[in-house]
Amino acid sequence: MKIKTLLLGALFAGNVFAFEVSELPNITTRETPDIAQDKIYSYYNSIKDAKNAVVNISTQKKVKAPDFKNHPFFNDPFFRQFFGDSFNSLIPKDRVERSLGSGVIISEDGYIVTNNHVIDGADKIIVALPESNKEYEAKIIGKDTKSDLAIIKINAKNLPFLKFASSNDLQIGDIVFAIGNPFGVGESITQGIISALNKSGIGINDYENFIQTDASINPGNSGGALVDSRGGLIGINTAILSRTGGNHGIGFAIPSEMVKRIAKALVEDGVIERGYLGVSIQDVSENLKDTYKNQSGAVVISIEKNSPAQKAGLRVWDLITKVNGIPVRGASELKNTIGTFSPNTKIALTILRDKQEQTLQLTLAKAEDHDKVDLGEGVSGISGLEISALSPDIKARYGIPSEIQGVFVSDVKPNSRAEELGFSAGDVIIQIESYQIEDIKSFNQAINRYKGQTKRMLINRGGRIFSIVAK
Repeated sequence: MKIKTLLLGALFAGNVFAFEVSELPNITTRETPDIAQDKIYSYYNSIKDAKNAVVNISTQKKVKAPDFKNHPFFNDPFFRQFFGDSFNSLIPKDRVERSLGSGVIISEDGYIVTNNHVIDGADKIIVALPESNKEYEAKIIGKDTKSDLAIIKINAKNLPFLKFASSNDLQIGDIVFAIGNPFGVGESITQGIISALNKSGIGINDYENFIQTDASINPGNSGGALVDSRGGLIGINTAILSRTGGNHGIGFAIPSEMVKRIAKALVEDGVIERGYLGVSIQDVSENLKDTYKNQSGAVVISIEKNSPAQKAGLRVWDLITKVNGIPVRGASELKNTIGTFSPNTKIALTILRDKQEQTLQLTLAKAEDHDKVDLGEGVSGISGLEISALSPDIKARYGIPSEIQGVFVSDVKPNSRAEELGFSAGDVIIQIESYQIEDIKSFNQAINRYKGQTKRMLINRGGRIFSIVAK
């Protein structure tokens, strides 16, 4: 009996330290909106001026039809007689592709910022002002493919324009409005909050530091404005994450600080030149945290020869923690930060080496576009062919098997020599004569080896291998 009593006592004693959760006080009051008969809640004053500075952009692009003039089928008298008057309708004709997007007026004399993908490759760009039947033909002032931004201009004066607000002041939960032209239905405004800041690794642009919002962004909103509750421009809407193409509440905008810097450079110089450090970097992985005392930053994993990084004494395994005293949280943030500086800018890098903090001074060089090359007549005899490195991101985006090596055809200009030869965007060039193409470097070596000569090229298009002979 005594044993039973002890066991019961131990059992009840185990419940003495029961877990308790923290709770808020019970609700005692509910606030009701002011329901006065002459009053409503509205965001009208937040967007009344901003909406007048967001324009509709429509583009036209001529797509050349295949040339069947010398095809035996179309020259056969039997088929001409069989089809009669309808024969000519069977011959493919040139067509015009049209697309829609949005843009933001940033000056009273007609400078407009939009996404590069909205106007890229367009033969004609038409801008329509909100609440107006008047249209303007725009010209391209400059574009930056790496950030997906472009500046166009219309010949007009005294236009309404948006003032920039600093995206550095944003906080998650701030109310925002997306203004644009979704699905071509005309100007529309959606409201939401900032869902996240400094989003990178999305795989949309080379330089990513996105504002994420749940304000509805749909096709046609690209290039439109993301504004705060004052109507200040805090971002340029650029993309959504969606399996269907519709809005799922995950939209991304390029922050205004990046837009402002790039827009200014494109207007003044027509191009954007970025600083170059000359390192390959990665985030601090889980197994490296102890090595770097749990600090955040960008780990240097390789250094290019004769680069600013090498000249300054940077070493592999250095952890870059600050640039000019401003903390760097990861590899993407370092890349974006360095990209904001112009060539020849002097900067200070704070690094962690062997668990000791040091500061290095260096001067940035000019970043060359190593990933893309436009092959002009003077280089290879193939004008209009634009290629890029076959990166893991491109492989994933286009469903290219991981074992495939080569260079990726990112664009083929209309009516160009490349188009005549049969190249198509999305092709992978895997061999030129006896050269196996592994990257941009080996591609350039092969092109230079057969410069001015006929070149046989092997192409992988969706898993099908075929050849193109470039003369």
